[in-house]
Amino acid sequence: MKTIAILAGKELRDGLRNRWVAASVLLLTALALSLAFLGAAPGGDVKASMLSVTVASVTSLSVYLVPLIALMLSYDTLIGEFERGTMLLLLTYPVARWQVILGKFAGHMGILTLAIVGGYGSAAAVVALFGGSDAAGWQAFGAMIASSLLLAAAFVALGTLISCLAGERAMAAGLAIALWLVIVVVYDLLLLGVLLADAQQIIGEGAFALLLLVNPTDAFRLFNLTAFEEVRLASGFVDIGDKAGIGLGASLAVLAMWSLLPLATVGFLFQRREL
Repeated sequence: MKTIAILAGKELRDGLRNRWVAASVLLLTALALSLAFLGAAPGGDVKASMLSVTVASVTSLSVYLVPLIALMLSYDTLIGEFERGTMLLLLTYPVARWQVILGKFAGHMGILTLAIVGGYGSAAAVVALFGGSDAAGWQAFGAMIASSLLLAAAFVALGTLISCLAGERAMAAGLAIALWLVIVVVYDLLLLGVLLADAQQIIGEGAFALLLLVNPTDAFRLFNLTAFEEVRLASGFVDIGDKAGIGLGASLAVLAMWSLLPLATVGFLFQRREL
């Protein structure tokens, strides 16, 4: 554990010195605060607190920004070390390869934890200052923070897998952007196209919910926009998961699997990679 902590600390320090990372964290904070201000006075007959409205808004923000930041942090985790020649030096020390993987993963998650908790916490503090929070809102906010970290872990793991498979940093960067586009943008557009083309309603609610569930960003969205009544009212999101008999725990399980399976694959491949 001490070795993993040392490696994680190094990754955390290196990440915080990266100007791109600092800019991403500031962007996350600024957008979260903007959404908090915009949602500070919900109109209409929506019976939801300002904090619940903010959770609904920030959830949509997280779907796009958190995966992108996670992939940009992790795409050169291993290939960068190989290209600089530092991986061979690192492994001359009494460090196991699985410790290298877990240490780097933990360091990246430390950076993302600071970004998510700091950025979204600032938004929640603004809402609380205006008196727009209640117990239900804080529960939804806490669940959003926890699930955002699971979403970040999934894409850090995917970025690490890309870094293990790519032959050079430029290729890894391109694959990371392509993966983000496919999972976050293209997948939902394809589902929408299938839904519009399915005039005969051949695809039932259960099948459609499963198609949503296998995507980590959609699983994250399903959980946060349907787990709490006030957030559901604020977002106007139809609870597809419940209608199809899929529990909210399934969404969290999918996010956890998207973290564990890529990391296990990296461990398998990295253990057999020649230096």
